[in-house]
This record gives sequence, structure tokens and C-alpha cells, in this order.
Amino acid sequence: MLGFGVRPDDHIFPSAMKASGMLLWRSSIVDIYAKCGEIRDARTVFDGMPVRNMVSWGGMICGYTQLGEDEEALRLFKQALWEGLDVNDFTFSSVIRISFQVFEEIPERNLGMWNAMLIACNQHAHIEKAFALFKQMESVCIKLNFITFLCVLYACSHAGLVEEGKHYFELMKVYGIEPGDQHYTSMVDLLGRAGRLQDAVSIINGMLIKPTESVWGALLTGCRIHKDTELAIYAADRVFELGQVSSGMHVLLANAYTAAGRYEDAAKAKKMLGTEGRHPISVEIYRKLKELGEEMERAGCVADTSFVLREVGSDEKNQAIRYHSERLAIAFGIITFPPVRPIRVMKNLRVCGDCHTAIKFMSKCTGRVITVRDNNRFHRFEDGKCSCGDYW
Repeated sequence: MLGFGVRPDDHIFPSAMKASGMLLWRSSIVDIYAKCGEIRDARTVFDGMPVRNMVSWGGMICGYTQLGEDEEALRLFKQALWEGLDVNDFTFSSVIRISFQVFEEIPERNLGMWNAMLIACNQHAHIEKAFALFKQMESVCIKLNFITFLCVLYACSHAGLVEEGKHYFELMKVYGIEPGDQHYTSMVDLLGRAGRLQDAVSIINGMLIKPTESVWGALLTGCRIHKDTELAIYAADRVFELGQVSSGMHVLLANAYTAAGRYEDAAKAKKMLGTEGRHPISVEIYRKLKELGEEMERAGCVADTSFVLREVGSDEKNQAIRYHSERLAIAFGIITFPPVRPIRVMKNLRVCGDCHTAIKFMSKCTGRVITVRDNNRFHRFEDGKCSCGDYW
């Protein structure tokens, strides 16, 4: 029901509670209530639990954070630490605005806490803080692991710091850490988005393990940004050799083949995506998006149709790019949530340049704080600006 945007009523909640209670799923009930914005009901169940786990604590902390009740989120977070909760990166990133204060107050920090802070900094574009944390870890002789280096490589990638990225990649050897597919993916992404596509290919050719879908996907993203169609086709053909891949990869493949004029291969990639569903309030969503689009145009927003790869007319290109998935999700949030509530969207692909510009205008025209989590990072849009500084 939640997936289709249908809000459970007073008849559904008791039934769900009874069924969940029979299976001792109180933690799931807390999480459900918190995600629905029913924080008082979530707290009632939470306070009555004899034993609380990561899900119940995380659900409450995240729920308070989403409602802007930072002080209560912080109080619960400290209580969780006091009771010995093994805090993970999700719980830390849920309270990123206040987690620095908590982190500084912890007398003994384990590797998991350090890495969690690195992850949270990266996800919210606090790149310089991530590098500072890494240096602190080295100075206090924390034993760095593969996650630590993945975090700093990620930071380099999203700040365009090529030489620094190469330094940290080589530093892994000093610590006796063999790079995994995610480390290679970060390096390919770093080099590819910086325009050094042949260097990215050299990294792939020198891999000690077989290149994965994510590695080729990073190269495809770089090719798309810098319009290297020939290399994109090479990467796309390698992906097809892997066999079954994710739905997001099929979209990248379809775009690459379309840009190269290989329309049969593009159609094949799209066919693998399967059929699409229909949202119960799709009419209202499209109407709201149309109204918002007109307001954005009056504010000066101009569509960049170069991100539409199909061979169609300019009017059709304008229509196609206007209804990208993240825009539909934002329109749904606008008509569903109260005006003061932030909108958060999760996306399994990199947000395109035109949508990035459009969402900046959406935040300015609506006065909303809009957070979009694509496959690389969090983008926090507020008053026409994005936390990534337009580099992602």
C-alpha cells in the first residue's frame, strides 16, 4: 500500500499490528509508523518494547529526523549508544546534522564508527570533512580497512580530485588491502567523469578480478558525460556479455545504443526491463508536474533536450524529459505531504543534467527542501541550489 502511495487508515493499522504482533515483529511496526509520519504511535510501541534492536532504534531516530525534531533524534541516538547499540552507517547518516557532535562526545571510537562518519560525510557532500577524518584515523593508528579506502575514493570521485584518488588507491597496497570491484568502480568513475576515459580503460584492463556490472556502468557514465559514443558501445557490448544485469543498467545500455544509432540493440535492452505499472493517482501527479513545469518556465527554467537520445522532434523531446522518474516522484510528494515537510527521493541511476537543473527550480518555486539520492550521492536542493555544487 505504501509503495502505491495509499495511506493506511484506522482499520488497516490495527490489523497490521495484530498480525505483526503474533510474529513478534514489533520493530517492524515501529518502522512502519515512523515512515508514515505517525511518530507518536511509533513511540508508544517503542516505549513498550522489552527488547529493542537496530531496526526499532533506527526507525525512531530516522522518524524524528524526517519530522525535523532533531533534539529528540539526538537524545534517542545518545540513549542507543548508552545502551550498547552497535551503531551502523544508516543510523549515523540519519542524524548527519547532529552526528558530528555525538561523534566528538564518544570517548572510545571503533572502526565502524569512523567508517560510518566517513560514509555519512560522503553521502551529504562534506568532502573536506571526510578527508580530515581519514587523516585523524591515521594519526590515532586506527587499523584502516577496505571500507575506509572506499570512502576516501568515493570522496575523490565526487570532488573531481584525480591525483588524490590515485594516491589513495596506491596507498591501499601499503596497508595490505587488495582492491575490490567497488574500489575499481570508484577509480573508473573518478577518471571517467574527469574526462580521462582512456585512463579509466587502463584501470579496467589492469584489474586483478573480472570487471563487474558496476565497473562498466561507471565507464558508461563517463562516456555519456563526455559524449564518447564509440567507447560507450565497447562498454555496452561487454555488459551484454555478463548476462543478466540490473534494470538500471538496461537503461544505460539503451541510452548508449540509441546514441550510437543501434536502435535494435536499444530496443532489446528496453525489452528486458519488462512492463511498467501504473500509479493509482497518476492523473493528479502528471497534472501537478505540468503546473509546476509552467511555473518553472516563467522563472527561467529552459529544458536541455540533449539528454533525450531518441530521434524525435523538439516538442516530443521536451515532453520526454519533463516526465523523468525523479520529477514524477517529487510531484507525488508535493501533492501528498504537508508544505513544511521535506521531500526525499531515491533513484537507482545518476540524475541527468536537465533534471538536476529542473529540481533546483522546483525547490525555488515551491519553497521545499528536496533531497534526491541517486546511485552516487545525496543531492540536497534548497532555494534553487544543490549541495553538490553542480559536480556529481
